[in-house]
Amino acid sequence: MTEPRDFNPALGRPELTSQYDQVIAIMTRERRWRSRLLTALAPAAGETIIDLGAGTGSMAVLIKEVAPACRVIGVDPDPEVLAIARAKIEAAGQQVELVQAAGETQGLRSGVADKVISSLVLHQCSQTAKEGLLANAFRLLKPDGRLLIADYGLQRTPLMSMLFRQVRALDGYENTRANKDGEIPELMAAAGFHDVAELSVTPTPTGSISLYAGTKAGV
Repeated sequence: MTEPRDFNPALGRPELTSQYDQVIAIMTRERRWRSRLLTALAPAAGETIIDLGAGTGSMAVLIKEVAPACRVIGVDPDPEVLAIARAKIEAAGQQVELVQAAGETQGLRSGVADKVISSLVLHQCSQTAKEGLLANAFRLLKPDGRLLIADYGLQRTPLMSMLFRQVRALDGYENTRANKDGEIPELMAAAGFHDVAELSVTPTPTGSISLYAGTKAGV
């Protein structure tokens, strides 16, 4: 008997996990929003960067290519995507620490990260899990640390709303509601982040993906 999963698999169903990278590349204009996320992140030598919901490791590899001397920790609950990530990281000749845990896990030390990122994760989460992930991101960050989120946000046009219905049908209408209604900045602020802002919006064949940033106030 298969044990029940306490997370949504990539693309909503475990049998689709092996196709995740191809689907994301085609259906989300991945190069565009990942480039914007990487530019905003501006990784630097000596920094510790945690990727909550690291998936197949694409963002972790990009970060290490730009800043090989930074420490990158990828967190994801899905052992199947982590296996893909390990192979990808090894093929790229990079060193990334991978942790199998949920985005709201308490398993990492508080105040360890200079920056935390999360991409295409929150829209798959229940409201409780969204709040848990953001609270954990706040906990993990050092004072003045920065959180960056790339995910589906407010769908500003009828076309983007229509296209986003594909994602909503796959990942659940209730899970995706806060994203659709543009509530992610409010959730970030409620978790304690200051200077919350939407940095960019990328239209895609599955709806628009927003880049959000927020800062943990210094002591």
